[in-house]
Amino acid sequence: MATDRYNSPLSERYASKEMQYIFSPDMKFRTWRKLWIALAETEMELGLSENGKPVITQEQIDEMKSHIDDINYDVAKEREKLVRHDVMSHVYAYGQQCPKAAGIIHLGATSCYVGDNTDIIVMNEALKLVHKKLVNVIAELGKFADKYKDLPTLAFTHFQPAQPTTVGKRATLWTQEFIMDLEDLEYVQNSLKLLGSKGTTGTQASFQELFAGDQETIDKIDPMIAEKMGFKDCYAVSGQTYSRKVDTRVANILAGIAASAHKMSNDIRLLQHLKEVEEPFEKNQIGSSAMAYKRNPMRSERIASLARYVMVDALNPAITSATQWFERTLDDSANKRLSIPEGFLAIDGILDLCLNVVDGLVVYDKVIRKHMMAELPFMATENIMMDAVKNGGNRQEMHEKIRQLSMEAGKNVKVEGKDNNLLELIAADPAFNLSLEELEKSMDPSKYVGRAPLQVEKFLQNVVNPVLEKNKAVLGMTAEINV
Repeated sequence: MATDRYNSPLSERYASKEMQYIFSPDMKFRTWRKLWIALAETEMELGLSENGKPVITQEQIDEMKSHIDDINYDVAKEREKLVRHDVMSHVYAYGQQCPKAAGIIHLGATSCYVGDNTDIIVMNEALKLVHKKLVNVIAELGKFADKYKDLPTLAFTHFQPAQPTTVGKRATLWTQEFIMDLEDLEYVQNSLKLLGSKGTTGTQASFQELFAGDQETIDKIDPMIAEKMGFKDCYAVSGQTYSRKVDTRVANILAGIAASAHKMSNDIRLLQHLKEVEEPFEKNQIGSSAMAYKRNPMRSERIASLARYVMVDALNPAITSATQWFERTLDDSANKRLSIPEGFLAIDGILDLCLNVVDGLVVYDKVIRKHMMAELPFMATENIMMDAVKNGGNRQEMHEKIRQLSMEAGKNVKVEGKDNNLLELIAADPAFNLSLEELEKSMDPSKYVGRAPLQVEKFLQNVVNPVLEKNKAVLGMTAEINV
């Protein structure tokens, strides 16, 4: 790592090597060369000729293929200093390695042929990696939900104690949002198409010239290039570039995943404050330089921090898309170089963190029960009221008495700092005709979680398991993160 210049924390700390490679110069320029080969092969196969003689030969194609990977960066760099054009510099450098093919490299194409098609290819590869990691996060959450589907816990509305749920049911809420993200990702990824080779303003005028106006032949160019590059199709129309709306759609997928991860990480941070759930904490990990006892939720905090970056980053492609002029402007370029790779690198780090956190979540069931039992008397009052009515009481009168006693018990807890004594207060009131022993029998938390355990089972069976079965080939990932 260079110590005398800026180093991106996305590459140094957060993103995996796999994602970093996808956005590396090697990936970019090897893809450029594959695209040049695909174009030349297509032109050769469609019979491009001059005075009855083939313009492109198999020998030239073979020469180009032999130098896909050994990119002479030094030559390209020196050439760019002279011509100030990155694509033409690499055309020149490739031609230096392929003297027989030098004259036909990039024939009929404009710079966006390699630039834009490569951007689509790279985003597609990055989406594949995001998809794989997202599926694994869903799998780990599914395991967690199943393990704790029956464990009652306080649910919260407005972060105030509410009717109980289970730890597993709460995890299904996180899981469901990630599954929604997965569905969005698959939809957008399946709709990705290549730009193809449409020329400087999208009219394919250069191919009209090359193929002497043979429309039937020209119509075959884009589909053939797409097939060679592993895509189903090219966009039907374009200016010089593919619509920047594509980048917007992709960035919105990343922002959606970030939002889901942020929500989950916030919940975990709040639960760790309550000492009910705790993210993994390494044996020698230091929580604070001053407070040696601290166990901070630093992974969940990092998820939230990176997630905010990704959500805001989605504005970049949207604004760029909205401000493109006619067939193209170049004010997209510098922004795209930052916003798209960094969005992917950040979401990659987020998903690795999510996988690590969920896989190592610690649940403190005794603390959860303690918190539950402190609030349960309030939540059991409806059942208590029903029992009192069965014993001959008046429902409206019982409701008013419970309201008054609840206010008294609440005051004891909040003002006096005492334990919740609502059950004792009810038992002492002869109107209820219920003993403390009878009241305590109703204090089983599992009676108040409704259908939560069954909901977890049905959710795993009907929603999660089909997703995992469909994607079983990518399951089993583990995440190594920089702590």
